[in-house]
Amino acid sequence: MPDITHRTPADWDKHYVEGQAPWDSGVPSKELIRVLDKESISRGRAAELGCGTGTNSIYLASRGFDVTAFDFSSSGLATAREKAAAEKAKVNFVEADLCRFTLDVPPFDFVFDRGCYHAARRIDQPGFIKTLKRLTRPGTRFLLLAGNANEKGPPGPPTLKAAEICNELEPLFEIQFLREFRFEVPAPPEGFLAWSCLMTRRAD
Repeated sequence: MPDITHRTPADWDKHYVEGQAPWDSGVPSKELIRVLDKESISRGRAAELGCGTGTNSIYLASRGFDVTAFDFSSSGLATAREKAAAEKAKVNFVEADLCRFTLDVPPFDFVFDRGCYHAARRIDQPGFIKTLKRLTRPGTRFLLLAGNANEKGPPGPPTLKAAEICNELEPLFEIQFLREFRFEVPAPPEGFLAWSCLMTRRAD
């Protein structure tokens, strides 16, 4: 998997323009679907952080959420808008730096992150946490999917230990569960080991 600890939109655009975005499976995350089905996530205003070409944002819209999706890459967002139009899905796609977030938007009821935090924390972890605080309110549910450091194998996504997730995010969120699953990716066929962490924003 290519290095994804990039700092500029152009770095990310290159992956989408050249078709080198192995994290973009083109199918909705099975773990997102499982959590929506099993964990009583109420429909409402939802945000996806690092939406790429919009697959999961479009799926959230199909489930009745009012979706705003953020990404750093204009090329990824252009594809996402085309896909949403083709599927007649209503999603507000927004270009934004999630480590240095300056947009004035109301907090969301549900936030989904498939692989954004595990890359962004290597660049500006405090900045990303500050963004999470701005985009959430007490009671907001947050589903984080991130690379898992418990398995050594072929190069894959950035990884975290369970303790790192807890230490970095528990001051702002209460963790409901932290479990292992596998990312769906084109290769390797079995996918990469990952963490699924469902949290609720704590009271201020």
